[in-house]
Amino acid sequence: MATASSAVQAITPRRTLDDLVLPQSQARQIQEIASAFRAWPRVAERWGFARRSAYGGVKALFTGESGTGKTLSAEIVTGMLGLELLKVDLAQVISKWVGETEKNLEAAFRQAEESHAVLLFDEADAVFGKRGEVKQGTDRYANLEVGYLLQRLETSDGLVILTSNLKENIDPAFTRRFHFVVHFPRPAVPERRRLWSLAFPPEAPLAPDVDLDALARLDMTGAGIAAAARTAALRAADGDTGDGDGTVIAMRDVVRGVARQFQREARLLRPSELAEYAGMLREDG
Repeated sequence: MATASSAVQAITPRRTLDDLVLPQSQARQIQEIASAFRAWPRVAERWGFARRSAYGGVKALFTGESGTGKTLSAEIVTGMLGLELLKVDLAQVISKWVGETEKNLEAAFRQAEESHAVLLFDEADAVFGKRGEVKQGTDRYANLEVGYLLQRLETSDGLVILTSNLKENIDPAFTRRFHFVVHFPRPAVPERRRLWSLAFPPEAPLAPDVDLDALARLDMTGAGIAAAARTAALRAADGDTGDGDGTVIAMRDVVRGVARQFQREARLLRPSELAEYAGMLREDG
């Protein structure tokens, strides 16, 4: 059985708004979440809204495919508030033993409230999904857990963020309890161009032939771009594996990094997508 300490990871935010690459509408919502949480104590106490509302604190739901920036945005919001982020590992929280899931979730809520931290339930579909028809005993207990979560979200005075890969997987009873629902789309060409530029640190020896505009035309998420850039750097730094002498990251290294990332995602990278750089897709060796 998981303990609260093993299921909750404390994260000190390092990323800032400068690292956030989103369309303007979503980026504005991320900043509004931090502003709303800063304003909540005044609105609740001085302006009396705490007596008129069943919901305390601020609740946000982030939806979108993996790698589109949901967890990163939670870290950035937390950093804007000068707080610590508690990321809940739902795989450990969910227990096969009846009643244990509620205890583990309660422990996570209490830990966040006592430390005045932001609570993040990452990839929450498994717990916050739609309540199903009761066909067996375990279904009844699963529905009880959902009911408990509804109640616990309402009573929490902190900032709680949930992420989901698919918005439609979230029970409508949950979505009504969120003050912010932000959808994270796959990045378009302008966002991808900036993501590629951010993927290589200023100290990285990027060769002049690295064509960020061509790379931005590839349909990749922010996480995919970061992983491809790291693979390219590792390849370039190893003179025996890369095509250079280990002193620069060349376009060929980046193309190989992209190819490896497409393989990891079980996607086909067509030579036509790389245009004039298609010849760099040849097999290693």
